[in-house]
Amino acid sequence: MPDPLSGLPPRFLRTPEAARFVGLSGRTLEKHRTYGTGPKYRKIGGRVVYALEDLKAWTDLATKSSTSDPGVGTVHPAKRGAAQNAARPGTPSRR
Repeated sequence: MPDPLSGLPPRFLRTPEAARFVGLSGRTLEKHRTYGTGPKYRKIGGRVVYALEDLKAWTDLATKSSTSDPGVGTVHPAKRGAAQNAARPGTPSRR
């Protein structure tokens, strides 16, 4: 099936729209941005925007086929140090 967005310029979403797109609250998406655990974003004229492709790529990291499937990647929680601790195996996580 052809991509309905092909041929169109990239679509960017502001934080509230991007949060609705991925099913999170705007505040949670802001925390992900702060802690470095969220999708790629751009700042254009002081405004934070997300490309649809970046949001899709970030959520695709969490794709699993069963509860025992390790998947292709991990979407880390919006917690300080979550991405750093995951990068260093054996490092205890803060709770």
